[in-house]
Amino acid sequence: MALESNPNILTDRFDRLHTYLRISLTERCNLRCTYCMPAEGVALKPKSHILSFEEIVRLSSLFAKNGVTKIRLTGGEPLIRKEIEQLSARLSALDGIDSLVITTNGLLLSRKLEALKQAGVTGFNISLDTLKADRFVEITRRKGLDTVLRAITDASQAGYNPVKINCVVINGFNDDELVDFVEMTREKPVDIRFIEYMPFDGNTWNNDKFMSYNDMTTSIRARYPSFQRLSEDPSETSKSWRVPGFRGSVGFISSMSEHFCAGCNRIRITADGHLKVCLFGSEEISLRDMMRSGYSDEELLVEIREALSQKKASHAGMEEIAKSENRPMILIGG
Repeated sequence: MALESNPNILTDRFDRLHTYLRISLTERCNLRCTYCMPAEGVALKPKSHILSFEEIVRLSSLFAKNGVTKIRLTGGEPLIRKEIEQLSARLSALDGIDSLVITTNGLLLSRKLEALKQAGVTGFNISLDTLKADRFVEITRRKGLDTVLRAITDASQAGYNPVKINCVVINGFNDDELVDFVEMTREKPVDIRFIEYMPFDGNTWNNDKFMSYNDMTTSIRARYPSFQRLSEDPSETSKSWRVPGFRGSVGFISSMSEHFCAGCNRIRITADGHLKVCLFGSEEISLRDMMRSGYSDEELLVEIREALSQKKASHAGMEEIAKSENRPMILIGG
């Protein structure tokens, strides 16, 4: 359904159209990335608190009827959720859903790739913060670099073009690898997405670890002077760049230094069924509890619209976010 023909599309008081739903499938993960999970771990919800597939499909259908055209499955690590292939097939078949993508750390992707493609998954974002084996272990607290690199190759060979690679840049840790990642785009049809380090509960964020979008591009242009900005959709989170002649591209997600809140079209549902209208906001409502207490779709929609009406024009800014309470990233969904 075209957006302009859908009178029910979800908007907020700043007339932002919400067409993109991110759903976390699990709080569990087979890695322990330092920027995502506190060193002491997190208290996981009982299985009964996590949304069932029936509940996920119900909510996804409701959002699709109200203008959502893209769904992203996240976690935790979404590929450890049993029967994700069956869920993917049900979601991709919903009327109005044009795009079903998955964010994954890649460890399980190669073995599930063909089934997910058959289920209608249209794209993958693979998290990879370093190309060095020792650093991979340091940041993820696990081994697996070769497995992730193989998953990137396999996804490309399966026809996913581009495969998007999410790299969280931490000053003093992996900022010296920016050029190495850009070099990957010379021959590979990948989109490297450098993500500014963001503050969440338990990830020991501080200013010294932060590297801005501007500093990243300056560093890269010192090696590739022809590195150039491309155009992108106003609601796109990533600022697009390319080295002329390279097959792939580079993007920057500048959530902290140059936020893109004015074009935000995203809504999030956590694994335990809470709606978050802003990644950095602590405000949540439990769609799970509403469904389990007998709310109709119409009643759910009233609550969703009310939550969206409270969405702020922009997040509070880096320093204020660092001082505010929010879930650890693993309990929100990437």
